[in-house]
Amino acid sequence: MPTVFRLPDIGEGLTEAEVVEWHAAVGDEVRADQPLVTVETDKAQVELPAPVAGVLLHRGAEAGTVLPVGDVLAVIGIRGERWSGGPEPTTDDQVALPLDEPGPERPPLVGTLSEEAESLSALPEPPRRAELSEPRPTPQLEPGIARRPDLPPPGPSASRSPTARPRALPLVRREAARRGIDLSRVEGSGPGGRVLRSDLDAVAERSPSGGVSREVEEIPPSGGMGPTSEARGRGEPSTPAEPAPPTDERLPLSATRKAIARALTESWQTIPHVTTFGRFDATRLLAARRSLESRHDRPVPLDALLAAACLPVLATHPELNATLDGDHLVLHHRVDLGVAIDAPGGLLVGVVPDAGSLGLLGLADRVVDLAERAKQRKLSPDELRGQSFTVSNIGAVGGGMGTPIIPLGTTAILSVGRAEATPVARNGEVGVAPMAPLSLSYDHRVIDGATGRAVMAMLVENLEEPALFLV
Repeated sequence: MPTVFRLPDIGEGLTEAEVVEWHAAVGDEVRADQPLVTVETDKAQVELPAPVAGVLLHRGAEAGTVLPVGDVLAVIGIRGERWSGGPEPTTDDQVALPLDEPGPERPPLVGTLSEEAESLSALPEPPRRAELSEPRPTPQLEPGIARRPDLPPPGPSASRSPTARPRALPLVRREAARRGIDLSRVEGSGPGGRVLRSDLDAVAERSPSGGVSREVEEIPPSGGMGPTSEARGRGEPSTPAEPAPPTDERLPLSATRKAIARALTESWQTIPHVTTFGRFDATRLLAARRSLESRHDRPVPLDALLAAACLPVLATHPELNATLDGDHLVLHHRVDLGVAIDAPGGLLVGVVPDAGSLGLLGLADRVVDLAERAKQRKLSPDELRGQSFTVSNIGAVGGGMGTPIIPLGTTAILSVGRAEATPVARNGEVGVAPMAPLSLSYDHRVIDGATGRAVMAMLVENLEEPALFLV
């Protein structure tokens, strides 16, 4: 009996995930707990292991497909078995389903999917009740040929109604948008009329522009009449048609981008943001960093020093390390520090639990580790949530002042910009110093403007004299 593995809820309130990469093909032997598939959800890419040992009989979705939680992700059985689909279970994630015995006259429904086919293992949709008694003649339109808009629609043999959404994988839809091909005018040759990439290639071969052929009317040139029938009869060239304007590209958001969009929208709509600004002379901070790296013969990321400078500020002003819960303010007894990381696919916030207990070098180790694994998309969901205060070093990507958005569940976030040589007046004389901008956004329901300025003054003091927080 095969085991049906459904997409589990691997995050709080997860509803769907995008399949990123399969680590086994249909027909491969898999071991229990062996990495089976990588999915992307809630800003993280997570490897899901095989629940049991056996042979991968079926993959419920290919790379690039968004799969709802609870849908069939994989089916694992023994060699020689076939999975018929069977009745849909309603409870457990892993359910044993009946098998069809293999036979010479019944080919298996599941096979290895070639890269060229780009087709799911879904069968064609069953005919509607009204169509069961009527013969269905073979369509006269060849696969891959675009239907001209000026021709009448085909008869009852059409496999898709004019208003039906074309059946195609996301990667085929993206490729069609890139080429400017209207999928509703392409006859698919895949199962159930699904449009394949080979159908797009066939359309491109028949159209010089690489897209769907269109009838172009001759438009007279500006200020005069078009060519007469007499001139055309003499073989004189007609006015060339204007090239079609480029088609806008429409791409679906990745799971990471959608998670960011949801969180930032909710934060901006529910939290009254106030941002206060400042700047500090980074001379001593940069010198301290060089000394630490020389003494310990190892890199010390600036993010670790910035975070360490914030810890005594949060101890003095605990409302910055808090969560507003209805009519109560929850003051957290430890600092679970969020560190913003510029990762492929979007901004991620890695979390260092209990940052105040680590010491500077321990904090530096955690920041480096988080940054490296975030760029490889290997952070777990638990490492991407639960921060109580966030530091964003936008200077690492050349940023200056900004208005950072407060992460949900927190009351403040600090953004630090790039230090740049700036003229500075001191003691009646003008000199040059590396000045770095600071932007502190806070929840105005919890923190007043006077408190915000007091916090900024303490941050500037700490950053300009690292001895205040390195002791």
